[in-house]
Amino acid sequence: MTYDEPLPHEAALAAVQDAGRPEAVEKQHRRGKLTARERIASFVDAGTFREIGALASGAGPDGQPVPADGVVCGTAEVDERPIVVLAADFTAAGGSNGAVGNEKARRMCEIAASRGIPVVMLMDGGGHRIHEGLDAKEFAIGVDVQHLHTRLSGWVPMVGAILGPGFGAPTLTASLCDYVVAVRGTATVGMAPPPLVRAATGEVIGDEVSGPDAQAGWGNIDLAVDTEEEALDALRCYLDTLPANAEAPLPVRLASPPRRTAAAALDDTVVADPRRAYDVYDVIAGLVDEDSEVDLRPAYATSMVTMLARIDGYPVGIVANQPAARAGMLDAAACAKASRLVSLCDAFGIPVLTLIDLPGLAVGVEAERSGLGRASLRMAAAYGGATVPLFTVVARKGYGGGYVMMSGGRTFSPELVVAWPHAETAVMAAETAVELVFKRDLDATADPAERAARKREIAAAFDDRASAVRGAEGFGYDAIIRPSETRAWLADLLPTLPRHRLLQTLTPRRHAVEPL
Repeated sequence: MTYDEPLPHEAALAAVQDAGRPEAVEKQHRRGKLTARERIASFVDAGTFREIGALASGAGPDGQPVPADGVVCGTAEVDERPIVVLAADFTAAGGSNGAVGNEKARRMCEIAASRGIPVVMLMDGGGHRIHEGLDAKEFAIGVDVQHLHTRLSGWVPMVGAILGPGFGAPTLTASLCDYVVAVRGTATVGMAPPPLVRAATGEVIGDEVSGPDAQAGWGNIDLAVDTEEEALDALRCYLDTLPANAEAPLPVRLASPPRRTAAAALDDTVVADPRRAYDVYDVIAGLVDEDSEVDLRPAYATSMVTMLARIDGYPVGIVANQPAARAGMLDAAACAKASRLVSLCDAFGIPVLTLIDLPGLAVGVEAERSGLGRASLRMAAAYGGATVPLFTVVARKGYGGGYVMMSGGRTFSPELVVAWPHAETAVMAAETAVELVFKRDLDATADPAERAARKREIAAAFDDRASAVRGAEGFGYDAIIRPSETRAWLADLLPTLPRHRLLQTLTPRRHAVEPL
């Protein structure tokens, strides 16, 4: 049988596609934004998108039909790997979430769960469709998509790009994603739009609160970028580092050497003087495959660096103190950032490399007010509960409880623990200890210059007590190696280790109690 004319469903499909809605498309382009279908087309491999629910329709407040009920979704491939993709259609009722659209989103979650494939969410507008939400008959049932999102977390990667207004539901949805980017100038992020904030609190907010840079600085999104193209590229790079699901093989790629200049300078980057700062990004660049880094929340808690990368083609997660920011001090935000990375890697079976160079935990009123005690214990709980292989490198300073909670030494049974030549580990720095232990002796010296000289004299007696060699004598490390030798040690281990350690627990339990 042949068909000379379009069938009814084909005519209906043509009417909801971009070509069938030229005025709506032109209006979106005037905003400087792509349409939902254009975004999907530019993100996925050509010819792989299979739309689901294209003819599903909801109703706007004026009773007119909402094409695809404001969400374009389906299956596709990215770099020849299958995904589920959902894109809010701002040209259809502002991309708001109606009952039918929620059903489509639920269907996508079910597909992702059953097939074990990542979820990609491209957000522009949205939030609950207000005229539906004002009716308890519609709203009282809740939104079970939220439950599905929480169940998907840790099973498949979930990523999101905020490409337009994102107040309310899109922000909450993004918070459940593993990785989120937002576009400067067009994206907004926050719990409520400015008119609602003004009505509720009297506050007037703008980009200084809801803009991508502000939200990135507070850790609510991973990255602020300038264009939609950059946002989609960032999602691709992230997905390329993770497996399709928690049980799928790790995406091992062809090995490439580190950046040549960074590798050549690695032994000189970490200087002996513990008071001199260096940029830990230079260290990481000398260890990992070139251009493999995916930096997570770089604008947040800058004394801590967390990222995904590759070593000899194998994915690894990296937790590293940043001596160039507050000497690498551990505060509550830094602990939360590290906890998140360890949790992500443990969910997907990715080994974790920890680079330690910190003076200890932050102290003072602000540290107490921020809940550092709880935050540091959450970090320790993440390390202690991790089943993936752990590697610890003591790059330089490792003092106090911060050293212990960051998997210092054999605290959390790492597969490998090494120190670099200038490593120092102790309960606290010698000069600080002298002030506490020898305070009476020092206070007996009235002259400030004599007191300082006496302090240096006492501290000098402890200089070699904190050294790497001393730590190795107590078998705190497997070896002391040069920084330039570290990559080879890790490259030898990564292909041989199981995804998860065989000894996962010493006690029968469901899980530890989450710190407050």
